[in-house]
Amino acid sequence: MAEPNLSLADLEDAVSKGTAEGCLRALWHATDVLVSGTYSEAQIWTFGEIIARLAEEIELGARIQLAKKLAPSKNAPLKIIKRLASDDWIEVAGPVLGQSERLDVDTLIAVARDKDQQHLLAISRRKSIPEEVTDILVVRGGRMVVTAVAANHGAHFSDSGFRHLVRRSEGNSVLAESVGLREDIPTHLFQQLISRASEQVRTKLLQERPDMEEQIRSVVTDVAGPIHAGLGPASKDYSAAERTVTKLHQRGKLTEDEVFAFAHSLKFNETAVALSLLCSLPTGIVERALVDKNRESILILAKGLDFSWTTAMSLLFLGAPNYRITAGDLDRMKIDFIRLKKETCLRVLDVYRTRRGTAAGDSDGLPPRYLN
Repeated sequence: MAEPNLSLADLEDAVSKGTAEGCLRALWHATDVLVSGTYSEAQIWTFGEIIARLAEEIELGARIQLAKKLAPSKNAPLKIIKRLASDDWIEVAGPVLGQSERLDVDTLIAVARDKDQQHLLAISRRKSIPEEVTDILVVRGGRMVVTAVAANHGAHFSDSGFRHLVRRSEGNSVLAESVGLREDIPTHLFQQLISRASEQVRTKLLQERPDMEEQIRSVVTDVAGPIHAGLGPASKDYSAAERTVTKLHQRGKLTEDEVFAFAHSLKFNETAVALSLLCSLPTGIVERALVDKNRESILILAKGLDFSWTTAMSLLFLGAPNYRITAGDLDRMKIDFIRLKKETCLRVLDVYRTRRGTAAGDSDGLPPRYLN
């Protein structure tokens, strides 16, 4: 197609001499010509300059109409489409966030970080969503946003994104089902999802995921990876882990999420050092609590730190033989964890802090039988 005959000089004349009504007519003419034709990027840029000038003072209704016209168009000018996507009014931003293939990742990230839940919901329904964007949606998004993005098979998730989805699936059967139906979910996270899912969700996934039938029927979490065999007192070299984790602690970034990530990534040393710093206990005591056959010790640590059951469970799996826990045992430990009182666990930790300098304090694990 030939170069469009709409010139910036003509635009200047229309804007300076024409009425608001005339400028609006010119805006729709330029937009209609743009979306109906085939143009080079240079030509699209020219259209964009024209439309941007004409759209400077338009009211909300006109902005909504412009967004609807440009959202599905492959000719949408980049500057205009970014401006519309960032509009505070969801009626303007929604069509662009949900449909436009011209919208760049940086703009999607900025909107996902700064705008409200309606904007996030519009993004969650896009035909394709990159990991950088879903990483934000699964953290900032409310229930509707997370459910929508989990059910969107055009959405791509990082390992961290999947971990957040699994954590948020607890007690939410709709979300658990959507996450479990995703064929791209890592096997070990699928198994953790199943271990805490309701019978209804397991039945549904049995029907829809025959490839995972064995894992679902056994209801056993089996995390692949090398086992820390033969762990004894002070059995590991923690120097590298201490350097990494201590830096996080000094910057105030050693949070429950970091502990969860360490445990889920099977980073035993980093997990032990993190718990040691957060509890102010020797690393040796924490190590023995992690691998102790009596799982109450690690439950006491987790409850004392006010961790969620999801994080406590990741610690249990990390120290379990072959990283395996049956659903029955896991259910019993969850009941025990819920019954534990945080105040009681804090008193237990205080007792062991006072003993940390003694031989007994450094050689024994945390005391059992603090369940009410």
